[in-house]
Amino acid sequence: MCKKKTPHQSCVLVTGGAGFIGSHTVVDLLESGYRVIIVDDLFNSSEKVLDRIRQIVGDQAYGRLSFYRADVNDRAALEAVFDDNPIDRVIHFAGYKAVGESVQKPIEYYANNLGSTLTLVDVMREHGCKSIIFSSSATVYGDPDTLPLTEESPKKFCTNPYGWTKWMIEQILMDVAKADAAWDVVLLRYFNPISAHPSGLIGEDPKGIPNNLVPYVAQVAVGKRDAIHVFGDDYDTPDGTGVRDYIHVMDLARGHVAALEWMDGRTGCEIFNLGTGTGSSVIDVIRAFSAACGRDLPYVIEPRRAGDVTANYADCSKAREQMGWVAARTIDDMCRDSWRWQSHNPNGYDG
Repeated sequence: MCKKKTPHQSCVLVTGGAGFIGSHTVVDLLESGYRVIIVDDLFNSSEKVLDRIRQIVGDQAYGRLSFYRADVNDRAALEAVFDDNPIDRVIHFAGYKAVGESVQKPIEYYANNLGSTLTLVDVMREHGCKSIIFSSSATVYGDPDTLPLTEESPKKFCTNPYGWTKWMIEQILMDVAKADAAWDVVLLRYFNPISAHPSGLIGEDPKGIPNNLVPYVAQVAVGKRDAIHVFGDDYDTPDGTGVRDYIHVMDLARGHVAALEWMDGRTGCEIFNLGTGTGSSVIDVIRAFSAACGRDLPYVIEPRRAGDVTANYADCSKAREQMGWVAARTIDDMCRDSWRWQSHNPNGYDG
């Protein structure tokens, strides 16, 4: 069981901490006083994010950050990190994350995402560290029967291997906590994280063609792509386009810090939804981004994509009542900050 500690007494390992959500969470952790260890193999991220973090938090806070370029699947490397640092908390982001690619490469996705988690929790156990927050996803709810989705909503059939890895890792961690009462596990089910740090220094930097709506919209806004492809305008929604619960990445980052504060000294396994509780349609996002960049963005209507659900949004009252966490930023805020990042970094961390 982890004893209660203040942030300044705590050392948090963040796997995948150079990635999109990880880097924003590291900023919030450092600004909150935590010592932070990043382990990231930079497969889908850039080492340049480290200097951007330093610019945001300042040299004093940055002095509490250590970076290891390593694969979480590499047991020897991970053991060395634990041997060198007094790690007492872990936030686990590391993993492959492209839905479409997971369909083409299921073996790679299962081996990497499940394998890295099993290696991580085993090394944690060996070093007496039994406190973990897992970066899960609302994808585990599948096609919802009713909305909004609560933590009690049933987990459903997933439509791709990426989703199944989230589903399975949740089960692994639930079983770990059930087998050993000393473990403290929090599963955070994200809805649709978007946007960037308000400074414009860090943000989402997808490799190749973006898989998600907002990075694609941002690339259209900056002139890298001709038009936004809207998949389906005949859904049972106010404007016919799919509705999702978009959440600002900084609100999401704050959710992890709130979870650390809440779980401090507790044991067991708990689940929290992290979203705004409000659905926005594809057209809503396009209009908000058009306002942010100052021009109407072109879009074309395409047929529906297989596997897309009509609508998906969260009931986040549990996070509010237990952790005191509420998403504070609107879709306009999200698009404004995303545009600032994209316009200042049209090619992401490459320029």
